[in-house]
Formats: sequence, C-alpha cells, structure tokens
Amino acid sequence: MKFARRDSVATELAQAIFAPRSVALVGASSNPAKNTARPLRYLRKHGYEGRIFPINPGAEVIDGVRAWPSLADAPAEIDHAFIMVGADAVEESVRACADRGIRCATILSDGFAEAGPEGVARQEAVARAAGEGGVRLLGPNSIGVIDTAGFACSANAALAMETLPRGRYGVISQSGSMIGALLSQGAARGIGFSSLVSVGNEIDLTVGEIGEAMLSDPRCEAILLFLEAIRDRAALARFARSAEAAGKPVLAYKLGRSKAGQALAATHTGALAGNDAQADALLAHLGIARVRILETLFEAPPLFLGSGQPEGRRVAVVSTTGGGGAMVVDALASLGMEMAPPLPEVAAILAEHGVGGSPAGLIDLTLAGTRPALVRAVIEALQASDAVDAIAMVIGSSSQFHPELAVAPLRGFAQSAKPLGVYLVPAAEDSRRLLTEEGLAVFRTAESCAEGLRARLERRPPPPEAAPDPALATAVHAVFDEAEATTLDEVQARRVCDLLGIEGPEGGLARSAAEAGETFDRLGGAAVALKIVSPDIPHKSDSGGLILGLATGAEVEASFDRLMEAQRAAHPEARLRGVLVQRMERGVAEALVGFRRDPQLGPVVMLGAGGVLAEVMRDTAIRVAPVTKVEALRMLDAVTFLRAARGFRNRPSGDLDALAEAVTRLSRLALCEDVAEAEINPLLVLEEGRGVRALDALAMRRAD
Repeated sequence: MKFARRDSVATELAQAIFAPRSVALVGASSNPAKNTARPLRYLRKHGYEGRIFPINPGAEVIDGVRAWPSLADAPAEIDHAFIMVGADAVEESVRACADRGIRCATILSDGFAEAGPEGVARQEAVARAAGEGGVRLLGPNSIGVIDTAGFACSANAALAMETLPRGRYGVISQSGSMIGALLSQGAARGIGFSSLVSVGNEIDLTVGEIGEAMLSDPRCEAILLFLEAIRDRAALARFARSAEAAGKPVLAYKLGRSKAGQALAATHTGALAGNDAQADALLAHLGIARVRILETLFEAPPLFLGSGQPEGRRVAVVSTTGGGGAMVVDALASLGMEMAPPLPEVAAILAEHGVGGSPAGLIDLTLAGTRPALVRAVIEALQASDAVDAIAMVIGSSSQFHPELAVAPLRGFAQSAKPLGVYLVPAAEDSRRLLTEEGLAVFRTAESCAEGLRARLERRPPPPEAAPDPALATAVHAVFDEAEATTLDEVQARRVCDLLGIEGPEGGLARSAAEAGETFDRLGGAAVALKIVSPDIPHKSDSGGLILGLATGAEVEASFDRLMEAQRAAHPEARLRGVLVQRMERGVAEALVGFRRDPQLGPVVMLGAGGVLAEVMRDTAIRVAPVTKVEALRMLDAVTFLRAARGFRNRPSGDLDALAEAVTRLSRLALCEDVAEAEINPLLVLEEGRGVRALDALAMRRAD
C-alpha cells in the first residue's frame, strides 16, 4: 500500500503504522489459547505479505514461524513492533525498539495511567524512553492496528472473521473493543473500511496525528472517530483542517457527560460548561460531525460525500409507507429539523400519477404502489428545489420483496447536490447491500436516519484561526499585573469590560459611608444598588453582599456600614476593598455571558439565562471562542429564555443585536492568554436600540 506523499516524515510514519514491510511481535505466545498468540494468527490469516518476527525467549517456533529470543537477535530491519509483555517490561521493550531503529511501536499492555499513581509513573517512564529513542508509540491499552489490505496486527477477536470488509472509511477509536464492534457491524451492512486504529491511552500518537496519517491513504474517503475524551486539542484541530482541505469528512461518536470538572470551577460558567458541552462545541467548531447513535457513525458517511454544503435545516420526507414516513418526520422534528414546505411542482407530479395530497411534511406515495418513474420524478424535483436542503426516502415492504423496484429509482443520486438518506423499514438486507454499493446512506432505524441528516445539515466547515490581538492581550495583562491577584474584584474586572467595549451602569467605588453618599448625590438621586467589592466574594447575591433599591443618601450611608460589617463577619479572611455604588437600571431580560479556557479543550464562550436563576434554568449555548457576530446571533437563537425579549405578548423587544455584540467582544478574551475565566452575570438587555449593561463582572487569571 502506497500513501500519498505529504511530507517525508508523515509518509514514513503512515507507512510504518499501516503498511510496514516487517513487524516484530514482542511477547508473542506459543499457546494458541492466549490473546498474545492472536496477532501472528491474524496477520497470516488476512494475507500480510511482510516478514513477521515473533519475539519470545522461551520458544524457537510459534505457529510454524521461527521465533527470536529478543529484538536484538531478529535478523532484519523492522518497521513496526507490537509490544505484548507485562507492564513492568514495556519500558525495556521500547528501549530495545530504539536500539534497533524501529520507527513505530504499538503497546497492547495495560497497567498504566488508568491503574493509579504507580501506573502513571510507569507510563511517564515509557514515554521518556520513546522520546529519547525516537520511537513513535500507539497505546498503551491499544488493541492494535487493522489495515484491511492485509496488516491485521491486533489481538481483537473480531479478526477471526473469514475476510475483512474493505472499503473507504478509516476508523480511530479510543476504545479497543469498539474496533471489533465497528468491523463486524459494518460487515453485516456491506460497509467496509480502509483501516482501523486503537489509540488507547495516547501516550504519544494521538487521535489527531493518526487522523493526519490516514488522510494520506488514497483508499480512505472519510474518517470515523470513537472518542472517550479529547486529549490533544491542537493535534485534533490540525487534523480537522487538513481533512477539510482534503475533502474527507470526519464524523465522531463521543461518550457521555462528565460532572467532575464542573465542581472545580469557581464561576457559574465553569459549573454549566461541562466537559461534554465544551467537547460538543469544539467538535462542531472543527467541522467534525458529532453523532449520538452508534449506528449513525458508520451509516451516515455517504451523506457527507459528494453533496454540497446545505444552507438550512429543511428536510423533505418521501415514503412508500405512511407509518415509516411518519416515524422519520417525528424523529426529525424532535431534533429541531424543519419539514420542507409543500412544492407545487411535486403536487403536479403526484397529480399526473393519480396521487392526492399528503400530510404536512410528508410526501406519501403509499397508494401509488411501487412506481420507479414516480419516485424518481419526485426526488429529482426535490433535488432541484431551493426550498429543500436534504431528502429522506422511506421504503416499506417493497424493499424486502421487490428490491429491484425499490432500488432502481434511487440509482445515480449518491453524488447529487443534496444529501439523500434512505430508511428501509423491514429487514431488507439485499436492498440494503445494493443501495450501499450504490454509495447511498442506508439506515436501519428512523432515529439513526434523522440523526444522520441532522448531523449533515448542522455541520459547517472549520473557520480560519482567529488573528491575534496583541494590543488587547497586553492591556488585559497589565490589569492583572496591577491587581497582583489571581481573581479580580468587580472594579478591576470592569476595567477588562471597558477594554472590550462592554458598558456597565454609572457608579463608583466608595471606601467610606461618606464616599458612598457623595457617589449617590453625583448620580442625581436615582435609586442605586450597593455591592461589596472583594476578589474573595465572587457571587455577591449568594452571600448577602448586595443591597438594592436605595433611594436616599441617608439610606446609602447607613447601608454601607451595615454591608461592610455583615461581610466582615461572614468572610473574616476576605479582602474587602469597599462598596460599589451603582445606578439601578431596568431592562427586558438578564443574560449570563461567560468565558472559560479549558486546559484540554481550549477557550469557549457561553450565553445563558442570567441572574440568580442561571444554574436553575440551565438554558445555554456554548461555542469555541472567539466567535463572529454571525455565530453570536446563532447562539441567541439557540436559547429559549430570550423569547421574552423578542416582543413576546406585546412586551418591549430587547436590544439583541447589542447582546450578540457583547458575546462577540467577551469571546475575544480567547486571544488573551492570561485569562482563565471571565463572566458577566447579569448582563442586562435594555430595550431595542439602548444597548446592554454589565451589572456584575468577574475575571480570573490562569494559575500558570
């Protein structure tokens, strides 16, 4: 197998991983019942043509192949080593690989970072050995590499199958067992693969780096990821952008939501922007289509191949079975997809064939019987319409009992301008295989069909990297330096807001009751709020650090003394820097706008319901920061709490354009490496045309 040359180092690595000229099986067993005996058996079974060197000091021959006591004793150049020894012996094996000049090694062994502190130390030692010796590592906990052209170097029991299903998809999995599951599930559907890689703990080579290596494989047209976590954001981003440039779509199934990181965050933003939500935002930002049904991962790729970039979310559903069609309509609606409107041209085609009107959102051809000419004419009309973004074709019993009639009208649509998903309601395996061979996306359930179309319609290409803003970064850095603290108090945080161009209400810092009264007089006698100012009390309303609606100077001065005394008692260790006196304002809605820089997933911005109900409502939109104004407006559309600010029941409309602008501006903190987290809560949305006001602000510096 020859890999397309991108650069010499990457090409050599790809060759060593997927198509090595020779492989050493370190720790190969002569006992056929053991897992460590499988790789030799599978390599030979599936036609590997290179040289195999079993390494076992206790055996001279294993399964008819000469064994060698050590890597040093093996007689020829070795491109790849599969290490299957105990965890304590892995470091020595990696150093032996380095001594032999082996480019790449895969580690099957477990007992590393997943096994506690001792395992972590063991893993770090192995990583050092590889780095010092110039050996690139897959694993530990990697079940191996399967290239369907013959290099089936894995202990996965699924390789006992007679033949490997060859095809156009590459698979990268952080779960070794899922490699076999995807292989067998694909084979059952007539779906084949170019190669499948288990990355394990990603001690060295990560999902992103393996993905880039796969892109150089001319057989591979799409790459499927099974993820448990995102360990190397930068490598994943490089891979995603390279895949976009190569025209090879990337789909991902990622396991569930983690709550552990939420408890560590000091702000509401950290508590809400959980690991999974941030991962979701990152995958979407990078143009990686995330699916939530495993079957969709390997059934949906044809939707992403050939067709252009959809502009909307309008799906036309054509069905030869009313019930099956209704299932897809229901599944699409539950995912927020829109049904394409009735089209006059489709109505005319149906009338020519004696078919009457259909329910809204469904073109029901049930009463027309299986008429290939009618089905084809309807799909062609939908493909030509500007009111349709994607098409779902639902086929009933004819797909099982008359596959030639069900398949015939769909031929030639695999490369059409709009994605076409096919849901076969019965167990119609012949039709499924025929349509798969035709290059169409064929689904076994209504839910996976809807999910695949949703993923295709929502997927956007990754945007260019944001340009740096050194002036902003320098100014924000100076604010933190002057504060001489990790957490800014509200007055200091407002200086960051000022740099971003996000206004707050009029007011000032008072260090005595008299200063508070003077500030009140300067504000013209309007009602004011008093807020404690301390970097150690981030959430004032939670700790009695806020007094509202003071209308006289006497009230303000008395409240100053009461507030300071109460906060000293409640927070004896807190640094109290005074009280902020602010003019009170009324608006249409309160929002929370937050920024967070995750150590692994990078910077995100969040929009949600503001005030004390922020964590109760949990109505949020999260995006990778920084965002454009267009993306910020999409965030506003993604939350429900803002419906009241859109003129609901004759209420005044809020200045949502100003809110989107504030989201955009706060997101620019992604360009300031000093900032770990920042939050405006609440951000008051005033009436349309009057802007927004940051009523409270918080910012934290990165610990490093």
